[in-house]
Amino acid sequence: MFQDTYSKLNQAETEAVLEKTAASFDGVSFDAANSVIMSRTLDFYPGYKFYDMADHSSNPPLRRFMLAKKEKVVILDFTNSPIYDTNKSAPIYLNEDTVYDYVRFFFNFVRGRHGRFLIVESVDDIAWTEEPPPAAKKSISKLIMPISRITKDTEDENFYLHAQMVFRDSLFSADIIVQKDGLVQLTNEQLMIEDLPVQDDTLGQ
Repeated sequence: MFQDTYSKLNQAETEAVLEKTAASFDGVSFDAANSVIMSRTLDFYPGYKFYDMADHSSNPPLRRFMLAKKEKVVILDFTNSPIYDTNKSAPIYLNEDTVYDYVRFFFNFVRGRHGRFLIVESVDDIAWTEEPPPAAKKSISKLIMPISRITKDTEDENFYLHAQMVFRDSLFSADIIVQKDGLVQLTNEQLMIEDLPVQDDTLGQ
């Protein structure tokens, strides 16, 4: 999952970010008094900050996710375009350490027509609609491992990773190829478990 140490902005910082980014929201207005903004740095985008923004004036809260560096603002719209554009302009910085967090970030904020491929690195990363029985949960837990590096006898500059993912109601494993420019490709997908009692990412339930 795309999780790390976040910092909560204070009221003055929240107001400053909302004032700076208001024009990027296509007419959507955040109420600073009822908004919570969490931020974190991204090692693969030096100088940028990631913002998770929530306005609790409504139920469910209004959410926006964005990248910002000085006056540049990038709204993440769950297509790959904002990410690939930022990869060129930032430019992206990938190495054997930063590629892991980039992959988590990419799959968390890119949604296909039928939902997201959500990386899971422990059984607790799965968004259950109901908790499975302890024995079943233990069995599933044994199938899930953190993202790992695949050693390849190649001279290219690509990164080769292996991960488990949840797509809709299924758990599967896949290899992930990441090019130095941040282009991501899934390959060697293998179904592991079907019909899991998980939230439907396409419907948010």
